[in-house]
Amino acid sequence: MARLLLIVSRTEPSRFTYLKHVFGSESVDVIIDRRTEERRQRLERASSERRRHENRRQRDITKDLQTYGWALVRR
Repeated sequence: MARLLLIVSRTEPSRFTYLKHVFGSESVDVIIDRRTEERRQRLERASSERRRHENRRQRDITKDLQTYGWALVRR
């Protein structure tokens, strides 16, 4: 499994093709951003959360995708 994930903005399909060609290897996976919107849209916090720690999305890459058109994250 690849240790790095290169996420490309959906608005940059040509950049995806280029980066897939250049960086696509065993150590890097290149994918298109699949997020559409934040799943949890609560106005107030639930009284008891099922999970104690959030394991996903430790770093918000939205600004990187908007600024650069891509973001690099470690798996």
